[in-house]
Amino acid sequence: MTSAKKTTGASGGTRSSTTPRYVVGIDLGTTNCVLARAELAADDPVIEVVAMPQVVDAKQVEARELLPSFLYLGGEEEAGTLDVPWASNRDFAVGAYARDRGAEVPHRLVASAKSWLCNTRVDRTASILPWGAEDERRSLSPVDAAAAYLRHLRDGWNAVSGAEPLEDQRIYLTVPASFDAAARELTVRAAAEAGLGEVVLLEEPQAACYAWIEASGDAWRTQVEVGDVVLVCDVGGGTSDFSLIAVDDDGGELALRRVAVGDHILLGGDNMDLALAYHARGVLGATLDQWQMRGLVHACRRAKESLLTESGPAEMPVAVLGRSRRVIGGALKASVTAADAERVLLDGFVPLLAADAEPQRDRRTGLTEMGLPYEADPRLTAHLAHFLARHADAGLPTAVLFNGGVMASDAIRHRVLAALRQSCGENLRELRGIHLDQAVARGAAYHGLARSGRGVRIRGGAARAYYIGIETAMPAVPGVPPPLKAVCVVPQGMEEGSEADVPEQEFGLVVGEQAIFRMLASSSREDDALGLMLEDWGEEIAEMAPLETKLPWPDHEGALVPVRLRVHLTEIGTLEVWCVARDEDRRWKLEFGVRADHN
Repeated sequence: MTSAKKTTGASGGTRSSTTPRYVVGIDLGTTNCVLARAELAADDPVIEVVAMPQVVDAKQVEARELLPSFLYLGGEEEAGTLDVPWASNRDFAVGAYARDRGAEVPHRLVASAKSWLCNTRVDRTASILPWGAEDERRSLSPVDAAAAYLRHLRDGWNAVSGAEPLEDQRIYLTVPASFDAAARELTVRAAAEAGLGEVVLLEEPQAACYAWIEASGDAWRTQVEVGDVVLVCDVGGGTSDFSLIAVDDDGGELALRRVAVGDHILLGGDNMDLALAYHARGVLGATLDQWQMRGLVHACRRAKESLLTESGPAEMPVAVLGRSRRVIGGALKASVTAADAERVLLDGFVPLLAADAEPQRDRRTGLTEMGLPYEADPRLTAHLAHFLARHADAGLPTAVLFNGGVMASDAIRHRVLAALRQSCGENLRELRGIHLDQAVARGAAYHGLARSGRGVRIRGGAARAYYIGIETAMPAVPGVPPPLKAVCVVPQGMEEGSEADVPEQEFGLVVGEQAIFRMLASSSREDDALGLMLEDWGEEIAEMAPLETKLPWPDHEGALVPVRLRVHLTEIGTLEVWCVARDEDRRWKLEFGVRADHN
């Protein structure tokens, strides 16, 4: 049996044969990482967040529930001050001290690694972080950074739990619903590099919904009813994810079914920090170089988190080092008021818009830096309106569940709720009860319990229909490539774990030489059946990243083998397309990651 593989979606190494004691949920967040666990054998499992030991100040270690997703590359003058209980003579720090110290010396700080992990414009396995740093000897890749956070969680757990190593537990690792196959594969690779072995990926919006179910207990059934559509609005540090979950009747019992997911939106708290930094730069009245500006952005992150809470201060000081990159030097200081923060962030990112608002697509400069590909339009409410319009067939939301660090701000959450009520009706209600900083990790742990029959599962199936491209047989014409037909291999709604044969069709499979396999998807063609062949489809179907590979068959280079197609939508988030020869003695596997589309 031979195979061509694009992404595993859920494996990253070998796991010990030890029976796991815990189910573990890990939120590998842009701003914070959180780890939650529950005992599998407990009669009434309780989900708890595990506090992670981390450096919080020079030579000071504390265990905290949040592990900030920052990595600080220390200098020679800090030797011996960054040690943790499981490692001495460290020249780097992960967590709270990394975040705080790195704000002062940003050329030593790795931040937003999760956003870099899904940045297709750069080599995500190359040592490019800190972005723009001149000292390549002290740089690492986005995968390395993600692995460093996960390794810290592993070592911190193992230091606390002793005889129950994290790598021996059943681990569910969350990713944005909009992560593409490559970003998911790199996340799995980071987990493997961190020594975690096999992990299962779960969408963050679904994890948030699981957290709400877990926090509500059986009372969740009284908060929604058949016919409700719940919008999960998840806005984190680097990305925004939207999902719709319908409430159905399943034999007299309420059931949840995920009916739509949004596209990748690189818009979140990072953008807000930058906007506030530009305002603060105006208050300072000074010209700042790129490193001073980065330091100001990190300072404004802390200010934002305090100023937009109901009990927050009226103003917050922000400071940035003087012109020198030295750790010791003069600083420029200013204050940002709560009123300024509200004006800059609420009016700039969550204005009240019409229901038919569309994100603006400004013409871009022909040459641009290869940094993070942020959205051109910062208006979160415009992207939200566009998402709801695209998925209008799923019905208008009747309830909304907020998640993500940005939504910890009462002011932002209330403004988004007001915008939604303008388009969805004043009866739209907010589902409350989750701890926004911990929800994703807790929900991932609950999902693990649900998969073992200890809780409510959200039914998903494929949110999109998937098609494989078939080249049309035709005489060669100069300058005219053969047309592409699309054969449906996964109808929308096909449940994970399903296997099926594409009926009554045979195709020619190129083996023994490099070939391109093209996959397409549609979120709007709900009625296409397995095996349906399309010749024209317009904008309803979009092409995914192609898979280029060589399917081996010794001594048959370039042969065209008659095959039938068999598909398997796996439990772990991959689509396997098996190409089976007529005699069924030979078969080849093509594997595509579709975890972002179903759970």
